[in-house]
Amino acid sequence: MTRRHVLIGLGAVAIIVGALSAAALLRRDGPGAAPNDPGLVALGARIYAQECAACHGARLEGQPNWQQRLPNGRLPAPPHDASGHTWHHPDQQLFAITKQGLQSIVPGYVTDMPAYAGKLTDREIWAVLAYIKSTWPPEIRARQARITAERGG
Repeated sequence: MTRRHVLIGLGAVAIIVGALSAAALLRRDGPGAAPNDPGLVALGARIYAQECAACHGARLEGQPNWQQRLPNGRLPAPPHDASGHTWHHPDQQLFAITKQGLQSIVPGYVTDMPAYAGKLTDREIWAVLAYIKSTWPPEIRARQARITAERGG
């Protein structure tokens, strides 16, 4: 076996392990992002103001021109209100992105958003997501709930 074959084999193993780790993270149970739980939403609003609003906006509006890459190649922080794309993702994926970083879903993706593992508890992450969802109009909430149900989390 050549060195090239060994490196290809190790690369394949790394990809498989990464995919399995991401899949396990997406299946992890938690309290969920319950936008009708007043206590969870209130906790989420406080944490969002402290940890997220500086980039994603106090009113969840995101940074200007959030769909256009910056000179460094990264995208600005997107909005989390109904005008953005957050609601296009299932709850478990939003949780994984927040906790482990976007790299947990898209390996190698470079972003300015930090992973919050070790900084926020799982409950605090779910609370932020509950707060965000609580601001969406009913039709957007319903669509996102369908996406969550269809994609298994």
